[in-house]
Amino acid sequence: MARKNKKKKHSALGDIVAQNRRARHDYHISTTYEAGIILKGTEVKSLRQGHCTLTESFAGEKDGELYLYNAHIPEYTAASHFTHEPKAIRKLLLNKREIAALSGAVKRKGKSMVPLSIYFNDRGIAKVELALAEGKQKADKRAAQKDQDWKRDKARLMRDRG
Repeated sequence: MARKNKKKKHSALGDIVAQNRRARHDYHISTTYEAGIILKGTEVKSLRQGHCTLTESFAGEKDGELYLYNAHIPEYTAASHFTHEPKAIRKLLLNKREIAALSGAVKRKGKSMVPLSIYFNDRGIAKVELALAEGKQKADKRAAQKDQDWKRDKARLMRDRG
């Protein structure tokens, strides 16, 4: 029986499982961090199949530690009875200094911690790209869209011209 290999997205980060594309549209990204994540076995297997949704997820502090909320990792279908909860709260692994910097920025400046992607690094360990972000206003979103359209049109003109 022949297997169809799923094409995985490769980047400088590794094999990307899920991306939160909406985050770059809704937020001004200032700083990004790489965080480890504590997962159960069936969660890892589900991620390796490429199943994960980060659209409504966010990170928050609780008792001096960071947690990932609302990240949807569906149940692993081949598991019998050792399954996990799809929207469980998952602990993020960062240095104490990084946790203090992130939580301080959230408290003082009113910023948010938004996960941009979940990926497997070169060693096969699941990581979360976490961003310190500030929400965009409607006018900012319009200006960003206008700039993006102009860059696309400019590239098209240059390509057609020469």
